[in-house]
Amino acid sequence: MRAPGVCGELVQGMLGDAYFLVTCPIDFFSRVRVELHSGAPEVSGPDNCPKAAEAVWAALVYLGRDELGATLTVNNPIPRSKGMGSSSADVAAAIAATGLALGRELSPTEVARLALSVEPTDGVMFPGIALFDHREGRVIEELGMPPPTEVIALDFGGSVDTLEFNRVDRRSLWQSLQPETDEALRLVRTGILEGDPAKIGAGASLSAQAGQHVLPKPQLPRVLDFAESVGAAGVNVGHSGTIIGVLVDAMQRRGRSIFRQAREAFPEAEEAHHFRIFAGGMQVVE
Repeated sequence: MRAPGVCGELVQGMLGDAYFLVTCPIDFFSRVRVELHSGAPEVSGPDNCPKAAEAVWAALVYLGRDELGATLTVNNPIPRSKGMGSSSADVAAAIAATGLALGRELSPTEVARLALSVEPTDGVMFPGIALFDHREGRVIEELGMPPPTEVIALDFGGSVDTLEFNRVDRRSLWQSLQPETDEALRLVRTGILEGDPAKIGAGASLSAQAGQHVLPKPQLPRVLDFAESVGAAGVNVGHSGTIIGVLVDAMQRRGRSIFRQAREAFPEAEEAHHFRIFAGGMQVVE
């Protein structure tokens, strides 16, 4: 089973009293295999994936098979603590893989609820782009399938512990930013409906700038200037991470060129990646 990572979010904020994010899934995947056995009822897996192991156990309990044990294999190249959803992808794929091992295809809603019992999660288990309450594990709105869009992901170093970040109460701060995030959401929603990457990019850029009040990124102004200079659709960020993405209309076929220009413009970036927005949700793979 595989689940996609993300390049931050297209929008993040609050709708009334509800926290929300708009997913930005990319074609960068965690691949997970779960093998069940009738030995000791425990889950063994990689030492660096404790949440995925916890997710397997949560799925076994949910499915009424907690007398079984499991062996977990994880192949995940997604960087951790960057705002790229590495742990969320592990957890979602582990839950879905456990269901498959028992002959049960869990729905994205079931996966989301189980994932939330392990840690705050994003909406990558749902196909398309979702307006997702990452605190309650529920889809507020399915926004639809995005137009073909590429993402140049720039990592300038550092890391953020998402669990620790989410433990801090920033409700009043997010609520003060609601006018900006409301407009950002309107633009992204319209861009998806109309298949217009420029509107999606405009909304993402607005949300990225609002997010500077929550988790500042010193390089963001330069990346915004770069995106404008090369005619990119806009910029998005990991609002609780370090990643910054340059959004590119894939129909213009300029992604590779802009990727090369970004590497030249930001030599201090520790990593630069070239992705496409992927809206397929979780998928069974061999």
